[in-house]
Order: sequence, then C-alpha cells, then structure tokens
Amino acid sequence: MLQFRKMQSRKTGALKVTEGHQSPPMTMSSIKIECVLRENCHCGESPVWEEASNSLLFVDIPAKKVCRWNALSKQVQRVTLDAPVSSVALRQAGGYVATVGTKFCALNWEDESAVVLAAVDKDKKNNRFNDGKVDPAGRYFAANRRSIYKMEKEEHIPDGMCIDTEGKLWVACYNGGRVIRLDPETGKRLQTVKLPVDKTTSCCFGGKDYSEMYVTCARDGLDPQGLLQQPEAGGIFKITGLGVKGLPPYPYAG
Repeated sequence: MLQFRKMQSRKTGALKVTEGHQSPPMTMSSIKIECVLRENCHCGESPVWEEASNSLLFVDIPAKKVCRWNALSKQVQRVTLDAPVSSVALRQAGGYVATVGTKFCALNWEDESAVVLAAVDKDKKNNRFNDGKVDPAGRYFAANRRSIYKMEKEEHIPDGMCIDTEGKLWVACYNGGRVIRLDPETGKRLQTVKLPVDKTTSCCFGGKDYSEMYVTCARDGLDPQGLLQQPEAGGIFKITGLGVKGLPPYPYAG
C-alpha cells in the first residue's frame, strides 16, 4: 500500500557557514569544468545519475520536462508532462518517479506516460512541490514552496545538494554561481568551485565511478545582458578533478 505523510515545513531556518581550510588542498588547475549540454533550461533541477544507462536525468521545472542525457551518445531525450516537474528519481521496480505539480507520479519512459501515485494539496491550485529526494529506506520525500530561509548576505541561496563518500555536503548556491563543500558537523566550508553561470541550482555525482559532478542551473531571471554574458546559462555542467567520489542515488522502493 502506498503511504505518504505530510511533514511540517520549517517557517524559518538558517544556513550558517564558517570559513575553514581546504582539506585536502585543491588547486584550480586540477579541476575541469565544462558545459556538456547547452539545454537552455528555464530552471534546470534534480540531477540524478542512472548507472544502468550511463545517463543523467534532470528536470526543467517551468517547461514541465523530464530530460535524459546519455553520456556516451551525447543524445538527450525529453518527456513533457502536464504540470511543472520539480524532481525525478529512479524506481526500484523500473522506470522513474517524479513530482509533478502536487502529485507523485510513476513515469514510463518508453511510452512517455505518467500515472499518479498520490496527490496532496488538491485545494491549493497555485502550490507545487519544489524539490524531492529518495532516502536510504527507499521513501520519496518532497517539499512544497512554503519554506522560508534566512541567509547570511554573502552566502547567497542554498539550493540542491549531495553527499560524497567522506560524508561531506556539496551545496549548489543559487545566485552564487558556485558549489561549496561543507563539513556538516562543524559547518566549515572546505572547498569552493565557481562556475561560469550565476544561477546554479543543484548537483549530483555520476560517471563510471561517481567521481564526476554534474550541476544544473537556470536562465530564468537573467536579463538580456546577463544572457549575453552567460551563454551557457541553463546548461548542464560536468566537474572533474575534485578528488572525491559520490554515492549512487537511492531508488524509490514503491
């Protein structure tokens, strides 16, 4: 039986980051950043590596699209749904699951169909899920747009994140044009990787041994001058040479 539980959103919160020494030291010459796909996403989000197909899944929220980019063929496939798609995840039974509007849906890639598994907030037409992730127990968690965060001025806005094999947290900073590595126990910043776009939205590890990092970003919100200065905005970036590896994504068990 499919079950889901509503969790109270935090009304206020804070991201407290303190500066720390990089450990181990990392020279910028060892890090390579490249835009592997100029997708021009309005708001790219939720990157997930699928090892079986050597592919990166991601969504373009306002475009209502789930995309799959094959790292070998360099081809991208897209499925358009009927509402904004805020996250996508692997499914243990095969196929994928996605948060579409305020619905949890099973996505069949072959026939481009979506089946509603559960729906919330049916009486709130302007609401939608903002993000989603599967936990180690195979449960699909999603948050709506009602959370408000209080930020330190210089830290920009924390967005999507992932964890490496050393237990450190990598956070994409929206309007910050960077991903930062944090020690979740001390709050110290261990590493900063800057990208050639401002609106970085999320990140995940992927590739053959999960040593590559993939970063999504947005182009919505940039004025014409900003788009000229950031022609790769809305693309998919790959970062190599970080010196750490990530963990495979957890599949939804339902």
